[in-house]
Amino acid sequence: MTDQSKIPLPPEFGKSTGPSLIERASGSFDFRTLTRPVLPDLPPAPQPTIAPVAAPRPVAAAVVESPREEPSPAPAARPFAGPRHKIDRAHLREQCLIEPESAVTGTLEEFRIVKRQLLRTAAESADAVAKRILIASAHPGEGKTFCAVNLALSIAAEKDNEVLLVDADFAKPSVLSTLGLPGGKGLMDALADPALNVEDCVIGTDVAGLYVLPAGNATGSDTEYLASARTEDVLARLTANAPNRIVIFDSPPVLAASPAIVLANHVGQTVVVVRADMTGEAALRDAVGLLGACADIKLLLNGTRFSTTGRRFGTYYGYKE
Repeated sequence: MTDQSKIPLPPEFGKSTGPSLIERASGSFDFRTLTRPVLPDLPPAPQPTIAPVAAPRPVAAAVVESPREEPSPAPAARPFAGPRHKIDRAHLREQCLIEPESAVTGTLEEFRIVKRQLLRTAAESADAVAKRILIASAHPGEGKTFCAVNLALSIAAEKDNEVLLVDADFAKPSVLSTLGLPGGKGLMDALADPALNVEDCVIGTDVAGLYVLPAGNATGSDTEYLASARTEDVLARLTANAPNRIVIFDSPPVLAASPAIVLANHVGQTVVVVRADMTGEAALRDAVGLLGACADIKLLLNGTRFSTTGRRFGTYYGYKE
């Protein structure tokens, strides 16, 4: 069995027998070499100069674009402010013209056919100039004013259109006398006087949708005024904010005066009136050639006594010649 008695301590335990282990180690090693040397007192280091810090520049707030506003719709067409006058119906009947609010006649039916083609062209074209229609003829007496007035009266009866009849025959105006309207300032006055608004020269009538612009006072430079840059501005004002307004120009004869040739530059459609048994082929060709600035030229046969097809417009409604 193992002896578990206490192990006897050496007799020298607890007695100081010599230097300690640490003391002996310090004698063998110089611990001072391991300590940080003490440096002499140095003058205080100069403090760095701290520049004042500029205040931070304010950062602009992010600009948030507001949603782009849609352009407001164009204002409604402003009615012409000129005075309204009554058209002489009896005078219209005497001249065999269309009488507003009257029974259907052969003349009315004929011009219904004519206006349909012109209105269709104006509606299908993206160019507003197609709503300007020039009525011309090669020579005087071929019926251009008769056709221009009848066409204007027929278009005025439309439910979706209105018409402005412009007397552009400055030398011999006849639209006002044909309708029985008083005279006044007109297109030539507006072209010659930049301070005059052409809208103020328009005459209203008692026929719904029908307006008339007189020729105005003739000058010795009618063609030159028409050829000026102001003409397009004046004509544009006649249809401003009125997309359904048709403008009809009754011009002087092409081979007798020059204004029709200049007006052809400002219209989208031209109707050349050809008088049956009167207008010669050579004159017609010359007139059409001079109006070449207009890309759309139509011919209207006037004064014929018979129809090769036997058609007689208006008879279906009881009208008899």
